[in-house]
Amino acid sequence: MPESSKVTELPATSGEDFFSLYLSYTANTECPTFFHRWVGIACLAAWVGRDIHFPFGHFKIHANMYTMLVGLAGTKKSTSIKIGVELLEAAGYSHFAADKTRQEKFLIDLAESVTGGGDDEDILESNIFGAADTSSLPPAECFVAADEINNFIGVGNLEFMSILGDFWDRDKPFKYKLKNSESVVIPYPTINILGGNTFAGFNKLFPPEAIEQGFFSRLLFIYAEPTGVKHTIPPDPDAGIKAKLIEQLHAIKVAVRGKLSIHPDAYKVLDKIYKNWPGLEDPRFDAYENRRLQHLIKLCMLAAAVRLSKEIIPEDIIYANTILTFTEALMPKALGEFGKARNSDVTHKIMMLFESTHTVLTFQAIWKSVHADLERRDQLSDIIGNLLIAEKIQYVEGGAGYLPIKKRIGEGIDGAVDWTILTDAERELL
Repeated sequence: MPESSKVTELPATSGEDFFSLYLSYTANTECPTFFHRWVGIACLAAWVGRDIHFPFGHFKIHANMYTMLVGLAGTKKSTSIKIGVELLEAAGYSHFAADKTRQEKFLIDLAESVTGGGDDEDILESNIFGAADTSSLPPAECFVAADEINNFIGVGNLEFMSILGDFWDRDKPFKYKLKNSESVVIPYPTINILGGNTFAGFNKLFPPEAIEQGFFSRLLFIYAEPTGVKHTIPPDPDAGIKAKLIEQLHAIKVAVRGKLSIHPDAYKVLDKIYKNWPGLEDPRFDAYENRRLQHLIKLCMLAAAVRLSKEIIPEDIIYANTILTFTEALMPKALGEFGKARNSDVTHKIMMLFESTHTVLTFQAIWKSVHADLERRDQLSDIIGNLLIAEKIQYVEGGAGYLPIKKRIGEGIDGAVDWTILTDAERELL
């Protein structure tokens, strides 16, 4: 880069970096901080698009991410997503997907994004379809920001999920034969997904066999609980912070492009994490574990970009690993009882009852909530017994009832996590 166009690199934790500013910008809302943190990450990933890459053996890793906010109705998932989308629009970003689509229309829209528009017939006749040479075409970038993700993908649409899974780490053009026998060739699809879902919607979206599918393992499930904060009339956002955020986004666009490198000290931390990560106890994330390193590197790339740097340093690794480790600890809550055994829906309903009441629940109170879902009271006794054995709930001495057991944050891999990065409100989620 010429001397006149150099951009000053920000310190690793300046308080004026994009992530810090975004949490300040969204602080005075009803939304959970952890949702805001991940919306900020997802929006930055979409903004960066295919501008940066990290060499990974025979392949390249790009910073695009697939995230899904999951929580009870009223957890302000939609609000969180819409705030991030509005900021990107104000900064000039325009590669948004339609709120609702079908598989073939989505592929045609991707083709249209690199050919400059036109109707579907024009697209079908353009050289993007069946083209032998796509090297001169820009990458097909798209941000799926859908607060109702089921409307975008379609309930149980495993074929569409498979294609989206392929796009997560694809480093070559994508060819697909449409039903009309035409072939669509899309150059370097770069997709970012930020979706919202409730527990009921989650179970409708994914059939049980989706756990073994590639798309599922490429998703990060972001769990949070309602904050209890109420604003009759939400306060206006801080225009000054918004201006700084937009300035940051444009600075990143200028300063951080092309190949990212890793500092030798940062490599040591990354190597230590990769070789010592203990894995997740929940077997539903077995496939995720195979891609954990790529998820981590994507976050590291964004952490470096926020500093306006093309070199990943130890602080970037620690930030990324802290956020990812905390997210992983909450992902079983996001899935609830999805993919588990018989009566799993009732078990999930009971655990959500505990989460929503935050008080001691008697057997009678639980039975009132689930009696329509079970045939006999002894079935509830079995479920409660299993929850006690699994250390999900605890019995309150004196016969008062039951309380959920809050999971504590572990120490993590020595030197690779810093829990002070998280806010008090975020740590309360465990």
